[in-house]
Amino acid sequence: MSALWRGRALAFLGVVLVAFSLRSAVASLSPILAEIDADIGVPSWVAGLIGAAPPVCFAVFGVVTPVLERRFGLQRLAVAAMVIAATALLGRALAPEAGTLLAATTVLFAAISIGNVVLPPLIKTYFPDRVGTMTSIYSTMLAIAAFVPPLVAVPIADTAGWRLSLGLWSVFAVMAIVPWVATLRRSRRAAAADAADAVEPPPPPRVLGRLFRLPLAWAIAVTFAVSASSVYASFAWLPIILVDLAGVSHSEAGALLALFGAMGLPWSILVPLVITRWRRLGVIYAVAATAGLVAVAGLLFAPSAAVVLWVVLLGTPQMLFPAALVFMQLKTRTHEGAVALSGFAQSVGYAVAAVFPISFALLSEATGDWTGPLIMIGVLMLAAIPAGVVVTRSRTIEDEWEQRRGAW
Repeated sequence: MSALWRGRALAFLGVVLVAFSLRSAVASLSPILAEIDADIGVPSWVAGLIGAAPPVCFAVFGVVTPVLERRFGLQRLAVAAMVIAATALLGRALAPEAGTLLAATTVLFAAISIGNVVLPPLIKTYFPDRVGTMTSIYSTMLAIAAFVPPLVAVPIADTAGWRLSLGLWSVFAVMAIVPWVATLRRSRRAAAADAADAVEPPPPPRVLGRLFRLPLAWAIAVTFAVSASSVYASFAWLPIILVDLAGVSHSEAGALLALFGAMGLPWSILVPLVITRWRRLGVIYAVAATAGLVAVAGLLFAPSAAVVLWVVLLGTPQMLFPAALVFMQLKTRTHEGAVALSGFAQSVGYAVAAVFPISFALLSEATGDWTGPLIMIGVLMLAAIPAGVVVTRSRTIEDEWEQRRGAW
């Protein structure tokens, strides 16, 4: 661990604090939305837009962020994202009416989207020798930050009011600013010291547009989409499915949904290490796809026989999320490639995730049962198989471009 810290403690703290801020900001609102509605009134259409905002913002800013990074740099974007997030968190907590709440939440999710894209390249930049360890820490912090706010948001809101319950998460965003400002100042001093001997580098290539023509980039985007879509659909509809098909009570369905969410934590710790230390990329895809398909079959043909097992298996494909984060770093050689691949994969993945739960609901309404939507999840899991075949090849996006098009 000392080798991990040596000379880069600020970057380590920055990654940890930004990761916690990214997910806690999302997870802290929905548990107390009823309290907010009782105070200022939140129409159902506003609540619906707030629920749809995260994947939409993540998809849009996945494309925009690489452009911003070329202009401002990774560290500046990290600082700007946390400044905007902290401001939006306070604005959300002080919102006098639903329109302001929606506006502040949208700005917040835009800042979070930028942070989502820049963190994997920052890890690649500062920890090239510890990609697996740092991605494990990063994805674990995301999982913890998704788990903790729902536990404490309601008790704090009941005790001190919903405004404090929302606003306190801005403290972590403010804390995340400090190490990246210090790192940015250190980088500026180093750049100034080397300026006299530096050779003006060529302008970075427009990498993002190239990724649309690379199977490897699409395979990583599909990997991200499978995980994100299954998670969004499950959080939206799994409790209702379990009540309807397995006959569990609403309280039991809530507990099973918590179990589903908790499945992300062990995979966040293990998967980056499995990939970077043992290079078992194919195993990750095989386990994820198989578990997802077995879960779908169980819910279709014997939903009440082993409901806990089906939920655990359905949560297993969440392992593809930390896998995609690792691939954003391992499957690139250049800084520009890492930033572009992170933006591309997250933009495509979250765009699919934004549409999938809606399509899920429309199909259920059209057919009158859950068979069609569950088959949709099964087809989603099958998509991971060709993606895994492509990703397991030992090459980067730069290698693939050079092989197909010539010089990178």
